[in-house]
Order: sequence, then C-alpha cells, then structure tokens
Amino acid sequence: MPEFSLIEAFRRRALAREDVPLGIGDDAALFDPPAGERLALAVDTLVEGVHFNRGLPPASIGWKALAVNLSDLAAMGATPALALLALTLPAEDPRFVEELATGFAALADSHRVALAGGDTTRGPLALSVTVVGHVPKDLALRRSGARPGDDVWVSGSLGDAAGALALWKAGTPMLRVGPLRQRLDRPTPRLGAGQALRGLATACIDISDGFLADLGHLLAASGVGAEVEVEALPASADLREAFPDPVARRALQLSGGDDYELCFTAPPSERAAVERLSARLALPLSRVGRITAGASLRLLDADGLPLPLPERRGYVHFAEDGA
Repeated sequence: MPEFSLIEAFRRRALAREDVPLGIGDDAALFDPPAGERLALAVDTLVEGVHFNRGLPPASIGWKALAVNLSDLAAMGATPALALLALTLPAEDPRFVEELATGFAALADSHRVALAGGDTTRGPLALSVTVVGHVPKDLALRRSGARPGDDVWVSGSLGDAAGALALWKAGTPMLRVGPLRQRLDRPTPRLGAGQALRGLATACIDISDGFLADLGHLLAASGVGAEVEVEALPASADLREAFPDPVARRALQLSGGDDYELCFTAPPSERAAVERLSARLALPLSRVGRITAGASLRLLDADGLPLPLPERRGYVHFAEDGA
C-alpha cells in the first residue's frame, strides 16, 4: 500500500472545519484558535502488545487511539478541534488501514475533530496521536487546585475495562467477555462533563492508569491528602455480575486502569450543582471521598474504619507487565 494511498484512506474520512484552513496534504496544518482561548495539547502512543491486545479489531484500535487523547482534553475542560496521527505499520495491509481509519473517524466525527495531518512509517504496530483543543483563559481544569474539605467525585463507573482484561487473562475468550469488553476496546472520553465542570471543579484528572494511581497524581499536584470510601466506588451491573466477590471487584476498581473516567474535586457547597450536572448529562457522578490536609491517602470501609492500601495502585510504565 503506497504511502499516499494510506494517507488518502484517512484524508477522505477527515472532517472539515472552518478553523482548520489547511490540513492533510501540506508540510504542516494550520489552525485558527478562538479569540480569548488558550490551546490545550495532549499526545499519547499506543503500542500493540502493551496498550492493546494483538487481534483487536482495527476499527477499535483507531477509536481507542483517539479516545485516550480526548480523555486528556476532557480532564482539562477543553474543547477538541484537531488531531495528528503518526502510524507505524509492520507491513502493507490495505484492509487493516481502511478499518483503522473508519474507527478513528467514527469517534472524531462525533466530537467534530478534524484529522489534520501526521506521519507513516514501517515497524511494529503503534499509533501516536496528538490532539489540539482550546479552553477559555483561566478556566482550564488542572490537577493542582484541590483543597482540604473538597469532595472527591468520579464519573461513570470504575473497573469495567480492567474486568474485561482480567477475564481474558483467566482464559475467557474475548468474544465472550461481553459488555465489559466495550469499555476496554472503545472507551468514552467524558468531554461534555469536563467542559461543564469549568468553574465548578477545583481539580480534575482522567483515570487511565487506575483510580488510586491517578488520584495520587492529583493529590501530589495539590499538596493534599484524601479519604476514600470504598463502598461508594461506582460499579456497573456488568462488573457486579462478572465479579460477585466484592474484594476482587474492589481491586479492579481501585487499581485496574483504562477507565478513562474523570476524577475531580469540588467544594461541598457545590454538591447540588454536581448532582444537577449529572442529571443533565445523564452521566452518573459519584461522591467517593473527601480531600484532607497533609499528604496521606486513606481507604475507609462502610463503618469509616481504615482499610489497607493495595500494594499495586495502578499501571506502572516500563514495568514488565505494567504491574
């Protein structure tokens, strides 16, 4: 598949935007950001065998490569505008590329993201996506604004993607993993929630490496601690059915990763506003703890008694198996 034929497979699916006057086909893309807004940029790389399983449908690979980046913009409260894709392929495979481009475009179109350029090369299968968005000046959500007394919230449910991976590792064929697999293969970036939290949340982060790991990043940036009520962690009906043992289920929710939900903090005075937002978005927003002074992170049971922190708090980059 010649390089320009590969590029054409993506170009003909690329969304057109008036604020992207020059996209695929030149040495660089041009973008006109809205007046009074700052650019928000994020980049992630997905490598076969590390970030997704061999044999994952190409359309799902394309979707996920963009979704994990849009989740970063969601955590900043940003509105996405364009993406750049660097694609490494081990061999010519026109059908694979067509399906990959279809999955990428399906998510891009749903959020009006223009694919504005990128690069192609030969090597082990990997996708590196850069996204560009914008956010009103001084309204970007950051990790560093949590204050003692704030509530800790999470969107959606936790543990589904990790549950799918655990079932597969235990020998369940992926075709039988069911709805949990959708959360692993095609995560939903919470862009609407992130934008709606501007001016409401005091700090925010997306949950990619695991709830405890990413909450820990937020706490470190803010210089605070937290108490988490483990019984308050939201679990889907599918996760409860697949993992009826609450201890096993809780481990997936706390440390599993690949959720791509938002973890944010807000003052107790904003509880009603967060609940109204949840109803408006038709998205569960669950209060799971509170921010404390100091730097400690504690887990509490239903009676408010401390629980031991798990040794593994999330995905560890550069570890042999991520654990």
